[in-house]
Parts: sequence; structure tokens; C-alpha cells
Amino acid sequence: MSTDPLLDLVLNQVEGAGFELVDVRRTGTPARPILGIRADRPDSTPGHGITTEECARLSRAIEAALEAAALVGPRYVLEVSSPGVERPVRFPEHWRRYVGRRVTLHVARMPGRPVAEIVAVPTDDTVTLRLPTGEDATIRLADIRSATLVYDWPAPQAKKKHR
Repeated sequence: MSTDPLLDLVLNQVEGAGFELVDVRRTGTPARPILGIRADRPDSTPGHGITTEECARLSRAIEAALEAAALVGPRYVLEVSSPGVERPVRFPEHWRRYVGRRVTLHVARMPGRPVAEIVAVPTDDTVTLRLPTGEDATIRLADIRSATLVYDWPAPQAKKKHR
């Protein structure tokens, strides 16, 4: 468990429903907070993830738990969705799962949004990445503002001409 009661509540609801928590984002204003939840089936593959109906059911369960615990005000917005194929990589277990894959990064004190390969996850607090320069760097997960998997889209098929 974390030290964040809101994260713990959401994690319990998502896992209790048989799904995996991919990401939690808090945005909006104090008067109108927005809570964005991304969930998926454990070990899903593109096209075989959480459905719209399952997102709706999960949203209702999270909403009931949030209101019972009074962790958000009365004017909050709850958004529950699939992570998509270029999914966020946030928690240590996700970094471990995707070793060898490429991610687009937004890191404190690193210019731009480089694409790097996940090399290793030495601790729950750090990840080793192969940067575009070819060098490896170990970065604290707390310094990574966002990271998303790079999905290699299939090349479009050439259209055949009919005679």
C-alpha cells in the first residue's frame, strides 16, 4: 500500500474487479477535480483489453467507494478508460514487464521527449534506460513526469490495382 489514500482506494477497486491499474491522474481545479483512471486486463494485448461496458462498471464501483470515503468533493469528475496501445508506463511492475521495449519520456531536467529503450529496473525506485545517444542512464522513477510505450504500427498494405 502507498501513503496516498486515494490511490489505495482506486487500486483496491480496480484489482477487486479483476483488472490492473495502469495510471491515475489528478487534474482540474480544487473546486472541480478531475480523476482520470486507466485500467486494463492483466497481460492484455492490443485489441483484447478492457471493454467500454467494463469501464462503466468499474467507474460506478470507484464512484461509490470515493463517495463513501469522502476523498473528493461533491463536484469531481471521474474518467475511467482503457490505456490504449501507447499505454502509460508508471508503476515499477510495468517498467519490469516492458524491459526491452521503447518509451517516449518526459523527464525532469532532460530536454524534449526522447524515445529510450527500457534496459533494466534495478530497484522499485529506479529504471535504467538506453538513451538516443546510445548511453545507458539510471533514472529515478520520481523524476519521470510521464512515459508511454512506443507502439510499432504495422506498415500499411499496398492497394492492389484492378484491371
